[in-house]
Order: sequence, then C-alpha cells, then structure tokens
Amino acid sequence: MFTKKASMISPTCLIKRSYLPAIMLAILMITGCENKYDTIPKTDLLVLPSYTGRDFETTLTDSGMIQVIMRSPLVEKYENKEQPYTEFRTGIKVLFYDGKKEPVASVVSKYAKYTQNDSLWELKDSVIVINENNEKLETELLYWNQTTDRIYTDRFVKVTSGNDVLLGYGLESDSHLQNRVIKKIRAEFYITDEE
Repeated sequence: MFTKKASMISPTCLIKRSYLPAIMLAILMITGCENKYDTIPKTDLLVLPSYTGRDFETTLTDSGMIQVIMRSPLVEKYENKEQPYTEFRTGIKVLFYDGKKEPVASVVSKYAKYTQNDSLWELKDSVIVINENNEKLETELLYWNQTTDRIYTDRFVKVTSGNDVLLGYGLESDSHLQNRVIKKIRAEFYITDEE
C-alpha cells in the first residue's frame, strides 16, 4: 500500500507566485504602450476658429447713443488664415438706430461672412434689407463693401417701396438703397388696396 505524501508549499513560494501575474501585466503594459498622443499638426490648428461665441450680441454707440446692434446665434472668427474672416453660419440680424430710440433700418440673413482685409460682407440665404424709408430689398446673395459703402448682387432681387414692387436681376446701390440700379428689370408693378 502506498501512501500519498502531501506536498507542502512554502509560504515564500506562494507569495512569489502571486506577484508573477502582476509583474507580467506590468511588463506587457510597458512594452505595449506607444506614444498615442502625437502633437497636433499646425495645419489642423489653422482650420479651427480662434474665437467662437454663442448668442452673440454687440452694440455700437456714439456719444452714448446706440448706432447699431448686431446679433447672431453663433459667431466664429478665423484669424490664422491668409484672409482672416468672421463667419456667422447660423445667421445674423443687424439693427441700425442712428441715435434714435427705435431701429430705423435692418439687415437679416441666414448666413453671413465678413472678410477683414477687404472690409467685405457676404450675406446669403433669405437676405432682407429694410432702409430708413421702409423700402425692402429681398435677395439670396448680397455683398456690402464697407470701404466704398456699396452693396451689390448679380442674383434675383425684389425691391418693395410703398405700393411699388420691382423685380429683376443684379443690383448696385449705396448702403441706404437711395441710389440703386437694377441691371435687368423683369417686372414693375403697383399694388393697390382693394376692399
């Protein structure tokens, strides 16, 4: 008859065996790690805006009197470009007060971009301009050169002045719509109130 002898494991051997998985895991982690956080390329930084603002509103005053209030849900300024610009991708609303208590003119569009070097505004998508005489210009694309104070477009325009409506393509004017020229007039009609 054989008797099975129980093997005794020394306590120091048991401790050494419990460290073995931890040591193996540490070695795997050290050798398996790579530099996963590379530096961000400069070109990627150039496509990001240098300034972003939400629910943007700015007020321009002269001698304590409000001249202009500009509002936009989102404004992004790109200063790191060759041609720095400010973009209003979700639209813009500008109210002109000219020192009065109520706005005397306004500009609204669903998209706007201002290029600093050229002092040029580009307004797109549902552009509506109302001047001091309550004349309304509607178009899909409008440029305003601040340096020359001229607005222009080559797109379809609708100008409403009282009961007169003028339709055409292309427009050039001063920013107040006072001296306007429509390039290709398509229709002109007078609306009468009928009861």
